[in-house]
Amino acid sequence: MKAKVVWVEKRQFVGISPSGHGIVLDSPEETNNGPSPMELVLISLAGCTGMDVISILEKMKKKVESFEVSCEGERADTYPKVYKKIKVHYFIKGEDIDKESVERAIKLSKEKYCSVSAMLSNSVEIDFDYEILNNS
Repeated sequence: MKAKVVWVEKRQFVGISPSGHGIVLDSPEETNNGPSPMELVLISLAGCTGMDVISILEKMKKKVESFEVSCEGERADTYPKVYKKIKVHYFIKGEDIDKESVERAIKLSKEKYCSVSAMLSNSVEIDFDYEILNNS
């Protein structure tokens, strides 16, 4: 895999993924026209585990109506200001969504499938929790 960034102006770059998709990266202190690289780390984690969990729930024949993953990171105060802690929170809504299925899906993502989580967990404390919003 090979990714690259191309400088546009100031601190703004366009990132090109190995599959050819582009995304604007920027610094909030500059033009603020896109997420920062550290914000993309959180988005990558949310996207990776989200894809896993929704796929696992679908394989369990769960009727998911809405699904959201949020990641909140706490960074160190000194440079390089890495993430010290990340909290991953899932919001799942559906008719037949049960605690056991959700916990199983999250566990499989965390321990087996999510490569972003596996990579980050070597240096960052990551906590996972969820809310089930069932239709009654």
